[in-house]
Parts: sequence; structure tokens; C-alpha cells
Amino acid sequence: MDIEANLNAYLGAREPTGRYTSFDYCHNYFRAHHDDGRVANLTDPDAIQLSCLHLGFYLASWGMLRGSSVLLQRSVKHFAPVIEVIAQSPPDIWSIDANDYGDKACSVLFDVGRRVRAAFPEGASDILVTKIMLGVYGCVPAFDTYFKKGFGVSTFGRKALDRVTRFYADNADVIEQHRVPTIDFATGEPTERCYSRAKVIDMIFFVEGGL
Repeated sequence: MDIEANLNAYLGAREPTGRYTSFDYCHNYFRAHHDDGRVANLTDPDAIQLSCLHLGFYLASWGMLRGSSVLLQRSVKHFAPVIEVIAQSPPDIWSIDANDYGDKACSVLFDVGRRVRAAFPEGASDILVTKIMLGVYGCVPAFDTYFKKGFGVSTFGRKALDRVTRFYADNADVIEQHRVPTIDFATGEPTERCYSRAKVIDMIFFVEGGL
């Protein structure tokens, strides 16, 4: 596997109006609330619709509303319970990244994952849960079809996360070099907010699994 080639293939398709940048806009929205100490405000009456729209469009752009998906039959208000979960997130979730999935971090990750899953009356797959966790917190790769194929895992669990941390340790230099800034919606210019390590690893194996 050529890690740099995979990253260049992904980043080369990233532009303000491109599909991949839907992640940037979603991530910027939720992280800005965290950075400004306004996470609890995500569910305010004047904010909940916008919060749902950001999450919903990101998921749609990344293929979660196609085919036989239950989400395809729902309006954006269906995401309101998930926004409630995000607004009540434990503070630690916002600082967890792929360089250290230790016991404490994994406990927080799986707890938040259970809460996200429970926010959907019809249930939610690992793909949906981790895609939300990546888009909002940047804490884990999205365990979708391409990532799982490229990385050689089948489920979102402790063994898979241990492998992610080992992969980071073995390739820290190249991963850190590709923690590029997100793109700002209003200006189309880079922000001061960089991709998480988990996001970079997600990009590597998203491309690898699609080859």
C-alpha cells in the first residue's frame, strides 16, 4: 500500500464545492460549538434545525441516504435525537484521537457510540454510528465498506481500534504531515482547524478499499 499516494488521491479531490468537503463543513460546525463552549446550544430552538441540516447533508453526501436506507424515508428532523446526544457528550470525547485508544478512551468511545445508536428508533449500523462520530468529533475512522475492506477489519470494536493505534504509531510522520486544515464554507480558504489523525487514517483506507 502506498500511503502517500492514497492521501494525495483523496486530497486532490478536495475543493470547496466537492463532495469530500462536506466533511469539513459538518466538522467545522460542531467543533466550533465545542471550541467556543457552546455544545449545549446545539439544541436551542434557533439552532436545532441548522444542527440537523449540517449532520444530515454530510451523511447524505457520504452515501448514507441512498438505496434502501431507512434514512432516505425520513426528514432532517429525524436527526434531532442525535443532536441531543451530541449536545450532552462527555467532554473527553472531543479530545480522543487515533494516537491513543487506551482503556479510558475506548470506554468513552463505546459509550458515545451506544448513545448515538440508541438515538435512532430503527437502530443504526456501525457505519452510521462511526460516520457520525467522525464527522462530529473526528475521534474514529468511519467503519464503512471501503475502510473495512482496506484496513482488513469487519466490526467497530476494541481490537480494530487497537490496530488503528498501532498503524498510527508505525506511520506517525506521514499521518501528521497530512493533517491538513479544513476548508471554510464562507471563504473557501483553509481554517486553523486541522484534520484529526483518525480522519487521515480514514482517508488512507477509504481510498485503499475503493481500489
